[in-house]
Amino acid sequence: MVIKRLILFIVVVALVGAAVYFFLQLRPFIQNTSQPNQQNATTTQATSSDIQTKNSEPAVTVVATGLTVPWDVAFLPDETMLVTERIGNLVHINKDGTKKTIKLPRTVLRGEGGLLGITLHPDFEINKFIYLYMTTRMEGTETRNAVFRYQFENDTVTNEQIIIQNIPGALYHDGGRLEFGPDGLLYITTGDAQTSAIAQNKNSLGGKILRIHDDGSTPADNPYNTAVYSYGHRNPQGLAWDGAGRLWETEHGRSGAVTGMDEINLIEAGKNYGWPTIEGDKTRPDMIGPALHSGANETWAPASLLFYKGKLYFGGLRGETLYEAELDGAKVTKLNRYFTGEFGRIRTIRLGPDGMFYLTTSNRDDRGKPGPDDDRIIKINPEKLR
Repeated sequence: MVIKRLILFIVVVALVGAAVYFFLQLRPFIQNTSQPNQQNATTTQATSSDIQTKNSEPAVTVVATGLTVPWDVAFLPDETMLVTERIGNLVHINKDGTKKTIKLPRTVLRGEGGLLGITLHPDFEINKFIYLYMTTRMEGTETRNAVFRYQFENDTVTNEQIIIQNIPGALYHDGGRLEFGPDGLLYITTGDAQTSAIAQNKNSLGGKILRIHDDGSTPADNPYNTAVYSYGHRNPQGLAWDGAGRLWETEHGRSGAVTGMDEINLIEAGKNYGWPTIEGDKTRPDMIGPALHSGANETWAPASLLFYKGKLYFGGLRGETLYEAELDGAKVTKLNRYFTGEFGRIRTIRLGPDGMFYLTTSNRDDRGKPGPDDDRIIKINPEKLR
């Protein structure tokens, strides 16, 4: 009897032990299946972020190669690109990378001059107007800059109209940027054409920011009853409006034995921005100094300007960098640098309809070191700059 009770006790202990063992083995599985969403929620959120349109784009993509000093870019309503080559070509680049080249016979390639800025009329879908800034010879043999308007359709330019002419031209300092502002008016940057005194001459179109109607006529509220909007500029190359409607500009500083002093300026109608009288930290009561300058020990050679999400972006030619200027209202608080030396000379930055940045290189302008694919248009994902 005792032996039977002992055997029964051993069996019960074995069964209880087995039950405890199996419970301990199954407990993690039971806990996980009873709370299935807690851990998976984090994974789902990260995956969702990764597949957003911008974040799924690679940081850098080359979208066009084999160009010759592409100066500016305009996006058509179908999201294809019109690109100006300084040698005088208007290049239509399709989404598949194929190109159609249109030669503009009026262009005179001379130094930094040639076919420069391009912009579309705000009502392009209706009127098909494009505006081009180019170096040309309007009368005799004297080189001048002018803005032309054409109709662009089916890879053809027609109906040429001269919008404004007699802008001083030279081997260097030709300006060339075109932008329609929030007011619907056309803004134009012009250089001092290597004659610094004309930047202070309000009767000259050189060394200025100009503001005109789309047909070339002068707005009634311009400060001097001419096309001149601001003056005292050396070689302005970028224009952009911030979220509050303020106009910003980038400008090349002096070169030669003393270099640097490149500028970011906040532009106001009728104001004098000082060249050649003041630069850098110099001041005069009747002149406006820069919001930020590069100093004498660094040269940006800023060649464009874009406002995006509270910051200003511009390409640097000599600096071979994409620059980002952080803003606090009307002040520049910090300057960040990206891709220094990776692409060579960077000229224009544009925001594409896909929300990406598009940069043009300028390595075939006789100042760079072109690679076998230069010049290029490079797409940058702005969400992956940091």
